[in-house]
Amino acid sequence: MPKITCFGEVLWDVFPTHRKIGGAPLNVANRLQTFGNDVTMISAIGKGENGTKILKYLEDSGVDTNCIQVDNEYKTGKVKVMLNEKGSASYDIKYPRAWDKIRLTEINKSVVKNSDALVFGSLAARDDSSRNTLFKLVELAKYKIFDLNLRPPYYTKDLLIRLMNEADFIKFNDDELYEVCGYLDSKYHSMEQNIRFISEKTNTKHICVTKGRHGAVLLYEDTFYYNSGYLIKVIDTVGAGDSFLGSLISRLLNKVNPQEAVDFACAVGAMVAQSEGPNPVLLKSDIDAFINPY
Repeated sequence: MPKITCFGEVLWDVFPTHRKIGGAPLNVANRLQTFGNDVTMISAIGKGENGTKILKYLEDSGVDTNCIQVDNEYKTGKVKVMLNEKGSASYDIKYPRAWDKIRLTEINKSVVKNSDALVFGSLAARDDSSRNTLFKLVELAKYKIFDLNLRPPYYTKDLLIRLMNEADFIKFNDDELYEVCGYLDSKYHSMEQNIRFISEKTNTKHICVTKGRHGAVLLYEDTFYYNSGYLIKVIDTVGAGDSFLGSLISRLLNKVNPQEAVDFACAVGAMVAQSEGPNPVLLKSDIDAFINPY
């Protein structure tokens, strides 16, 4: 069973009518745990009920919370989520919050050293404190998985390039891919050409690009794998990409064939998008039936 550590934001997604526990690395951790992996979350919460509820949620989910720090000065993370008529989300991410101030400790260094993989995104590096901790932990990781998860204005070109150069696996959505290729002066037009361009520029053999309702493309050990997506009615897209990534990582680290892995991950992402909130409970039998309905 792979041991995987996720680093970054834990927070409340506040919708117009309700709120849900979320944060991209938390969503990835939660989905990884549901597939039987050994998962630790490195983050920080504020004092009070909002933080303790997140802690209990993760503990109840089976995620190791020993590396979640309690900050006496900063509040637990909160994001205002706005959905358009198609269910696509935009975000107002409050700053600063406790997860911006994750400290480097001996326990989180030890956990990362002893993990098979470290998952992180760009948002967790928006503040000097968590960014410097992340840079130190990345140096200790065996296999580094970078989910860009771009949230303007909380990233820079230099930050993205540094983290891509550190990564062994990079996950983009299609807009992020073309934005980054623009930074690097790519002269290519097709997705495959630009994926290979990024692979060569950053010396990264494993790259995945999600395409919303059109599925995903995975470059894995010099071979492309494709899934064209699943026809669903979108409720909201919050967390769909995170569950996709958690599902894909779980399958690949457990040595599943890459084509089966990307098919499975696209199915899970679609099932999350047709549900409310970032972390609906999905049974393996339901996922299998969704992939093969006949």
